Amino acid sequence: MRENSQTGIRDLMERDGHFAGDDPFEIARGWLAEAEKSEPNDPNAVALSTVDADGLPNVRMVLLKEISDDGFVFYTNYNSAKGRELAANPKAAMVLHWKSLRRQVRIRGMVSREEGEGADAYYASRSLKSRLGAWASEQSQPLDSRTTLMAKVAKITAQKGSNPPRPPFWGGFKITPVEIEFWADGAFRLHDRFVWRRSDIGESWKIQRLNP
Repeated sequence: MRENSQTGIRDLMERDGHFAGDDPFEIARGWLAEAEKSEPNDPNAVALSTVDADGLPNVRMVLLKEISDDGFVFYTNYNSAKGRELAANPKAAMVLHWKSLRRQVRIRGMVSREEGEGADAYYASRSLKSRLGAWASEQSQPLDSRTTLMAKVAKITAQKGSNPPRPPFWGGFKITPVEIEFWADGAFRLHDRFVWRRSDIGESWKIQRLNP
C-alpha cells in the first residue's frame, strides 16, 4: 500500500502511463509482457548480483522465470558460485534492461529457495537435453575439456533415461524485494524514475519519485 500523503497523491497523479498502479509486481509483469513483443531475444534476461565470502560483488546473466505476487524467481544449480554465495548471504540484486523499450527495473531483496512442486514443474517443462545437462554439469567447477563434459552427459543419459527427475542440487531462488525501482528513458537524460521501498518484507510500500 502507498502512504496516504499529499506527496503520495501528487506522485499518483504523475505516475500515469508506464508507471500507473500501486502494485510493483503487476507493473513489472506488464513491462516484461511489453518487452516480450519487442526484444529480439531473451526479454527475461536479468543481471543477478551476489557477493562472495570477502564481500566482493559477483554478477552474471540469468533467465527470470516468474514474477509472482511477492517475488522474482530464477532457477540454477545450488552448488554453483551464485548458489553457494546466496546460501552464505541470502541477499541479492537484479536488473532487467530492455533497449527496445528504453526501460529497466532494478530489484534488491532477500533470497529464499523455491523447491517442491513449482521447481519440479519447471524442471519437467525443460527440454530433455537441458534436464540431462543439469545432472551432468558441476556448474562453476573446473573442467578439463568439453569432451569430458559430453562423456558425462552420455553416461547420465544412460543412467537417467528419458524422464530424469529434478536433481536435488538444482532448483529455484526467489528474491523477495525490499526495493523495486522503475526507470524509463526521457529526453535530454531527464529520465523518469519511481522507487517502491519498504524497511522489511511484509511492510507497506512507500513510493517516491527520484531525480534522473
